[in-house]
Amino acid sequence: MSERPCSVGLTGGLASGKSTVADLLRQRGVPVLDADSVVHNLYEPGGEGVALVADLFGDGVLKPDQSVDRKTLGARVLGDAEALESLNRAIHPVVRDEIGRWLDAIEQPIAVVEAALLVETGSWRTYDLLMVVSCTPEQQLERAFKRGIGPLRARALLGAQAPIDKKIALADVVVDNSGTPEQLERELERAWAEVVERCQRTAVSE
Repeated sequence: MSERPCSVGLTGGLASGKSTVADLLRQRGVPVLDADSVVHNLYEPGGEGVALVADLFGDGVLKPDQSVDRKTLGARVLGDAEALESLNRAIHPVVRDEIGRWLDAIEQPIAVVEAALLVETGSWRTYDLLMVVSCTPEQQLERAFKRGIGPLRARALLGAQAPIDKKIALADVVVDNSGTPEQLERELERAWAEVVERCQRTAVSE
């Protein structure tokens, strides 16, 4: 087994373009894991997360097939900081273990994990680099509306996340997605070159 790759945590805010950047990186051949897919698997029937969620919130958040009803669970924790913290405290250690196993299996020099709540949960500290996709809060809301997210829900989701300025302050590399798709591709070219350089510098210093 080769050494674990330079790990890059990729995050952003609501509708900031994080998933778009992840897709562009996949097109470049970069290994990218969507942490949300890890959670999805944990919430499937028989998944390790099902019992953890049911213990916290009861069987009312489960579907008849004994998977987690993510819509019901999301409504339960949205706007309830204590409930959300309890959920994160239960689920995120399991998610981190799954991500660790994925990273151990990667044989390329750099691997990216896309996750929405890296800053909010403190998980960003477990990665070699933090990469943040940014745009203005006004653009976040506008893009969320275009996705069909209603104004009240969009503002609630935005309010439940750490401000983008905080994420930028913690970032090693920032991808500015306030422009056009063509501008984003050029911006990612610049940002990824910075990631590669920083990962190489980290490898040399170890």
